[in-house]
Amino acid sequence: MLELNNTNDQPLTFLLTGIPGLAAAQVWISIPICLLYVTALSGNSMILFMVIHEQSLHETMYYFLSMLSATDLSLSLCTLATTLGVFWFEARKINLNACITQMFFLHAFTFMESGVLLAMAFDRFVAICDPLRYTTILTNARIAQIGVSILIRNVAVMLPVVLFVKRLSFCNSMVLSHSYCYHVDLIQLSCTDNRINSILGLFALFSTTGFDCPCILLSYVLIIQSVLNIASSEGRQKAFNTCISHISAVAIFYIPLISLSLVHRYGHSAPPFVHTIMANVFLLIPPVLNPIIYSVKTKQIRKVIVKILIQKQLQI
Repeated sequence: MLELNNTNDQPLTFLLTGIPGLAAAQVWISIPICLLYVTALSGNSMILFMVIHEQSLHETMYYFLSMLSATDLSLSLCTLATTLGVFWFEARKINLNACITQMFFLHAFTFMESGVLLAMAFDRFVAICDPLRYTTILTNARIAQIGVSILIRNVAVMLPVVLFVKRLSFCNSMVLSHSYCYHVDLIQLSCTDNRINSILGLFALFSTTGFDCPCILLSYVLIIQSVLNIASSEGRQKAFNTCISHISAVAIFYIPLISLSLVHRYGHSAPPFVHTIMANVFLLIPPVLNPIIYSVKTKQIRKVIVKILIQKQLQI
């Protein structure tokens, strides 16, 4: 068996995979995927543009929303080139360093989205449970500190993962099962002991999404308790309405993530293309739907969109 490692003069090259068993229909399947990418990039760019340029959106909630949009935008850009390259041009080759770089940013931005959703849950908790101290607790400096701490956490958990992947040796099989580089997918091709890589991967997962998800659930338990103590039904409804967009964002992030994990673990009898399509959909659902949800459910965002459309009509 030929054993290859990253110290050879010739860089290691892996082969990305489109949709197994559906090669003939791959170009047609890529059209809706391309449309999803366009929707994700344009929607999140629009949210970022509005928050930056519209003075009325310079508030805590919208600062966190801009962090979410920036993360979704980055997450989409991470896989755009390789996914469309595989589907449209059969550009399947990727060297190890490029693969590791993509893997780092892909997982880091996924974990960052989880962290931003936790920060947004904290924002809703303070707004509903302690509204009088809201502006003193969530100052601009505190928001910046939260953003930087999320970034530092993700880099800290992902650096060991990346460093230990570079130490692996790989054998003859160099075919990845996705159109992008995924940590579990990559270490499974190793012909050396990858137990420490698996442990580091699990640690990264549990110290980010595994920590964030229970904290988000706890925050909503406390929010519900606080809302139920509001005397008027109108007040309760208004409080719940401020949380609907965030609850939707949490659902569309964690439900596909959990579903994909279950399919990988228990869906061995499912055709390979099911795993691949689910993996691509998981990456695109949050970036596509988050801007739509916040545009539809947030009154202030809707007002800004209408204002921009009216200005464009007047210019014409």
